[in-house]
Amino acid sequence: MGQAGTSSLFFTSQLAFLFTLISSGIPPPVAAGSTLTGQSNSTLNNQTKCGGSTECVKGVILPIWEPVNPAFTDRIARATIYFVALAYMFLGVSIIADRFMASIEVITSQERQITIKKPNGEKVTTTVRVWNETVSNLTLMALGSSAPEILLSVVEVCGHNFNAGELGPNTIVGSAAFNMFVIIGLCVSVIPDGEHRKVKHLRVFFITATWSIFAYIWLYLILAVISPGIVEIWEGLLTLFFFPLCVGFAYVADRRLLFYKYMYKRYRAGRQKGMIIETEGHPQLPSKVDIEMDGKMFNSNGEEYMDGAMGFQELDDEESRREMARILKELKQKHPEKEMEQLIELANYQVLTQQQKSRAFYRCQATRIMTGAGNVLKKHAADQAKRAVQQDICLEVSDNNFSSKIFFDPGTYQCLENCGAVALNVVRRGGDLTSTVSVDYRTEDGTANAGSDYQFTEGTVVFKPGETEKEIRIDIIDDDIFEEDEHFLVHLSNVKVISEGFGSEHRESNHLDTLAGLGLPCTAMVTIFDDDHAGIFTFEEPVMTVSESIGMMEVKVIRTSGARGMVVVPYKTMEGTAKGGGEDFEDTHGVLEFDNDEIFKTIQINIIDDEEYEKNKKFFLEVGEPRLLEMSERKGEEILTKKEAEERRIAEMGRPMLGENVKLEVIIEESYEFKSTVDKLIKKTNLALLIGTNSWRQQFVEAITVSSGDDDEDECGEEKMPSCFDYVMHFLTVFWKLLFALVPPTDYWSGWACFVVSISIIGLLTALIGDLASHFGCTVGLKDSVTAVVFVALGTSVPDTFASKVAAIQDQYADASIGNVTGSNAVNVFLGIGVAWSIAAIYHQSQGRWFRVDPGTLAFSVTLFTVFAFVCVAVLMYRRRPEIGGELGGPRVYKVLTSCLFFSLWLMYIIFSSLEAYCHIKAF
Repeated sequence: MGQAGTSSLFFTSQLAFLFTLISSGIPPPVAAGSTLTGQSNSTLNNQTKCGGSTECVKGVILPIWEPVNPAFTDRIARATIYFVALAYMFLGVSIIADRFMASIEVITSQERQITIKKPNGEKVTTTVRVWNETVSNLTLMALGSSAPEILLSVVEVCGHNFNAGELGPNTIVGSAAFNMFVIIGLCVSVIPDGEHRKVKHLRVFFITATWSIFAYIWLYLILAVISPGIVEIWEGLLTLFFFPLCVGFAYVADRRLLFYKYMYKRYRAGRQKGMIIETEGHPQLPSKVDIEMDGKMFNSNGEEYMDGAMGFQELDDEESRREMARILKELKQKHPEKEMEQLIELANYQVLTQQQKSRAFYRCQATRIMTGAGNVLKKHAADQAKRAVQQDICLEVSDNNFSSKIFFDPGTYQCLENCGAVALNVVRRGGDLTSTVSVDYRTEDGTANAGSDYQFTEGTVVFKPGETEKEIRIDIIDDDIFEEDEHFLVHLSNVKVISEGFGSEHRESNHLDTLAGLGLPCTAMVTIFDDDHAGIFTFEEPVMTVSESIGMMEVKVIRTSGARGMVVVPYKTMEGTAKGGGEDFEDTHGVLEFDNDEIFKTIQINIIDDEEYEKNKKFFLEVGEPRLLEMSERKGEEILTKKEAEERRIAEMGRPMLGENVKLEVIIEESYEFKSTVDKLIKKTNLALLIGTNSWRQQFVEAITVSSGDDDEDECGEEKMPSCFDYVMHFLTVFWKLLFALVPPTDYWSGWACFVVSISIIGLLTALIGDLASHFGCTVGLKDSVTAVVFVALGTSVPDTFASKVAAIQDQYADASIGNVTGSNAVNVFLGIGVAWSIAAIYHQSQGRWFRVDPGTLAFSVTLFTVFAFVCVAVLMYRRRPEIGGELGGPRVYKVLTSCLFFSLWLMYIIFSSLEAYCHIKAF
């Protein structure tokens, strides 16, 4: 709400200022006579020789409002209607431009997989974008950002008999001035105190800044120097040709091609404060790498390899993981009461805000926040958090719900030699539980032999309707002979479904496995522990790996080859790379006391969770020499019974001993859940999916949905309820949203269908905007040149202003906020002027005439802007000094001074252009 209020106040103050300025010496507007009907508001009809006429003429679409010379009250009413309609058209252009930019984002986000073969032979598969970032920024992105200004210039010329107009060219220059001074000035001031932003691709910025200033110098040359007042065909075509030339130069700078190969430099700080010294040298790069794309092999220079698909990707990924782990830990500490879903949402939002975004994304995001469609990042973060939690809830579902599965549960069993019998559990799961099912079972020797170690057993288990568990009992044979631990197997087979109507004699084998079958495990293993020896004590495995999030880990010490007598086994932990004392684990020591016939004991060790993304530390757990606890130690000097004396005699025949694994290596790894969460969050989201659409239904649902547009960073990404301002803006724009929901979704034809339809609609709306602006200006007594540099330029640049503000705050570099301003300014001239004037020059040449353009106010505005642009670029370069830090932000004093300077340059541009238009100062 604060943003909208600020912009509205700013707009109103400028409007009041302008009316105060021009009311001092401007004659009342005059309606054009019938002889001018059908002619353009061109410089050829300039009656004042300064900035065009104030006469109302027929527009491209809208006719003149009759009567042509109304009363004062009617004039005020007309001006109000024109102004409201103009503002409403600007809203419409913002909405359709949002669809247009979304299609551009989808088009330029197309990806493909490449396989890179490193010099050491290792192959790495990665995904890269088809479009180069610099090329997309200067072509489709700049076109999307500047489409209204460009199309307004083209439509104005083509709609007015190919005569030059004042509105289109002056809107281009006025928009460039607003972009260069107001938007950059705002971006400088919105950076939080103590922070700064630098341009990352400085070479590209130099190229685009140079071309943006050259574009307006060239515009002045063709207006006032080369052929004053006349635009020849070659001038128009050359202006248009400068566009691909500019893109080519920027691409060369970005990819370090041609002479840039030999210009690698490194920099260090000099002894003098603020001095930067250039030195030769560059990190050693692989000379050649092989790139496989679409099954074809390409050979690429190392420089391109480092600057292209891979770069320092592995290093960046590691930094991203560490940063994400840090974010999650901080969020857990800051919000201990929040559920995991909420924490993931907060972290996901922070990741999305830090992810590099395109100009198109920022433009779409700003437009949707302004119009009540919500913050796309917060909505996506909330959706992703819900999906992540849902994916973590895993349900075990049978492969075939129509078939009953018969299996052992569990699949392994242990018993002592003197246990008498062991019980095995057989279960039935899934399918029709109302049927009767039978299954055969049979024992099989392993190291244990039937008849000497256990009783051979076979038979059939019958599950009656509703029964899901059955038990099989197998007798175990005891003896006094020392033996190793032994095992035998029990198999299930021959599952049958018993028909209800025929009794037990009519059992049908289930060959098709449609009603019942064997599940896994269908074989159980039974291990018999000998109880005639005191036992061998050992760990199950020599190495154990645990997650740091396990908390209290449990380690089993097992007793094999006997379980007779009471035995004590000492144990203790020892440090390795993992440190005790509560740093990585809690030190533990003690004694395990095994009772008679007890075959295992558990040691508990507390593992400390410090939530590291990658962790691989180890410590050791060691058991000491086992000791048979004598009867006298347990019962003092008590007289042993005959039975106890016999047990003691047999126990002493087999003293306890240590087994093979007496020292356990415990490896502490990172938490799987924590790492999995981090991995999900660091995966870069294709931002085209956030602003694109895949169906008309989705577009209509979004069109009628109100969401919170609050982008307050203090809320850490949590969605809020829509505010009053959100509802008001939604109400004002719902007509446009529903109308433009008819535009093809961005998923169709990879975005090109939406692109073509959107740019056609933008052309139609800009024609209406041009007519409304011209009629509004002549109604209140404003000339087209003044209307263009103030109202039209401001109206078309408001979405870019908010987009640049969001980009300046969220992006870690200044490229998305100010780097693209210079590119858009150059594209405005090369396309807006180049296309329109080339068409007009060719038409007039075919008619045997010259295409005439009076330099007048346009040449003066261009000169003024060019001078101020030099100042602006020089200030930005000065701000890269160490004491300021970068083009945006920095110390508060520098921020305020820079912003005031840039705003003052724009005010001076408006004032001097208006004074020249009304002949208060002399132009060219």
